[in-house]
Amino acid sequence: MKVNRILVSQPRPAVVEKSPFYELSQKYGLEVDYYPLIKVVGVSSKEFRSQRVDILSHTAVIFTSRTTIDSFFRICEESRVTVPETMKYICTTEAIALYLQKYIVYRKRKISFADGSFNGLIELIVKHKDEKFLLALSEPHKPELPETLKTLRINFTPVILARTVAADMEGVDIHSYDMLLLYSPWDVMSLSEKADIAKLPAIATFGQGTLRKAIEAGMTVKAAAPAPEAPSLAKAVDLYCARVAKGEDVPPVVLEEEDNGDFIRTQQNKLARKSRSRSVSAGERK
Repeated sequence: MKVNRILVSQPRPAVVEKSPFYELSQKYGLEVDYYPLIKVVGVSSKEFRSQRVDILSHTAVIFTSRTTIDSFFRICEESRVTVPETMKYICTTEAIALYLQKYIVYRKRKISFADGSFNGLIELIVKHKDEKFLLALSEPHKPELPETLKTLRINFTPVILARTVAADMEGVDIHSYDMLLLYSPWDVMSLSEKADIAKLPAIATFGQGTLRKAIEAGMTVKAAAPAPEAPSLAKAVDLYCARVAKGEDVPPVVLEEEDNGDFIRTQQNKLARKSRSRSVSAGERK
């Protein structure tokens, strides 16, 4: 069996030749199509007001996506809220941080970004623990971030600024592909709503949450990233295609649960040490 066609659940790149999947298409003679299975839309001002969140009572905003940035500043404009110059912004990646330039003057003292990992974001938030955070979320979202912030006793307010909905898949023959590449748990949910799970082709997933959701939905996952041998989904698919080309029978991917307990306890200890240090300093000043 050969892999001939794959569907990437992402928007088509502006320059296809720069996509990591272009190299795969040349290497294995693949036909690569791009089609998002989901879309993220900002909430209305009415939906925002129903959450009873006062933006100006916060000193920092945590952003994990560009869509929530667009929604945040649109709502501020519609609500006639002037965001103060002192507002700080915490972002998951540099790309998201740079996107803020669309709305504000980029200053390093105001904008901080992590390396894209969950642990990196938590460490960054802990460094700014004295701020009162507004956590910008999309619905649905992973509970891991707000739950961890609660555990660490970070002062924050969650607010839904965007919603993820299934894209219209009319005219897309999912079953004509040899592999579907899914990037989020909501890709899995959208696919589950639109297709017969038992008839789906092989699945490749990115991220632990996506892998877990796909396996729970009964999908056959044959490639997954990130992994030591496959940091990207393109590399995971490359390895899968190579094994298939050799005639190997590739077994389904097995889910290995992550344990962030040690990491969270480390962050709690950091916060405790900082608190004790401030108490000692205050006592010395007296």
